[in-house]
Amino acid sequence: MLDLLVHRLTRVFLITAAALLAQVTAAQQARIDLTHDMVSAANNFLQSLNNMQRNTGTYDFDDDDRFNWHFVPTGMHPRKGVPLRSMNADQRKAAEELLQVFFSAKGYQKAEAVRGLESILAEIEVNGRFDRDPELYFITVFGTPGFDSNWALRYEGHHLAYNWTFVRGLGIASSPQFFGSNPAEVRAGDKIGTRVLSAEEDIARDLVKSLSAPQSSQAILGEEAPRDIFTAAEQEVGPLENSGISYADLNSQQKRILVSLIEELASTQPEPIAEERLNIIREEGLGDIKFAWIGGTERGDAHYYRVQGPSFLIEYDNTQNNANHIHLVWRDFAGDFGRDLIRMHYGAVAAEFGPGHNH
Repeated sequence: MLDLLVHRLTRVFLITAAALLAQVTAAQQARIDLTHDMVSAANNFLQSLNNMQRNTGTYDFDDDDRFNWHFVPTGMHPRKGVPLRSMNADQRKAAEELLQVFFSAKGYQKAEAVRGLESILAEIEVNGRFDRDPELYFITVFGTPGFDSNWALRYEGHHLAYNWTFVRGLGIASSPQFFGSNPAEVRAGDKIGTRVLSAEEDIARDLVKSLSAPQSSQAILGEEAPRDIFTAAEQEVGPLENSGISYADLNSQQKRILVSLIEELASTQPEPIAEERLNIIREEGLGDIKFAWIGGTERGDAHYYRVQGPSFLIEYDNTQNNANHIHLVWRDFAGDFGRDLIRMHYGAVAAEFGPGHNH
């Protein structure tokens, strides 16, 4: 009887281990497949460009401009890269196929919606700006796209700044990641009622309004929301003040809401990247993640929130233009622009070949 029990337990263990191994292998394979797709899409795009566009759209991986990101209009922050405006039909098709690989379906839809708001701004602003243009969005490639090379891609314009960094097949870094929405809610015209970042606003509000009085005293830091996200477009950031209510102090329903908020932001990335992000967060432990809110809690109130864990920060602000203008960013303290992957690569080379090796 004991032998039979041991046999059954051993068999269950082996089946479980095999299943876990298959899952890990599947996850790794999904990332490998995605990397190949991204390399292929990037090279197809580059091959579609003429010489002048390649000169303005490609730079060395170590070029300082790789860190020169921003989310303001191009008139306030001149951008390098190839603008959509300059592309012919074939190049535009290659660009669209590229972006559809680099974003999830949801992410691509949101990116297109953010771009579309430029036309609405051009209509509603009394003194129109020359740079309210949905074609003033730029694709820039740093380095040579390849599975075993260091390279990066940036897609950027007003209220949209996404950065992907690849380090010799070690992984894909996908931050800083920024979406904005002005207006947050379209209140006139053909697109009335459009809210591009509605989920990111509504999920967080559901969470703060679900809090009890003692929980609210931890989570709500003040009544006057800041004018913008604290980290702005800084090239490197560290943790903000360790304040707010922790995941550990939420009830089960509130925990699910907080996780769904994090998942919503991750889901703009392709599934292998989103899952890798979420796995890292789970491995670090959810208990230390903190949610903080500043401002009013009703629709239309100026408000700010952040979600901060050991390795990442989400900041959201909706205060400008009478609280109808959203800024939303995801930052990785060690991983922005692939810094952690680059350190990992250099460490591996030094361990194998010794310090000072030319790699």
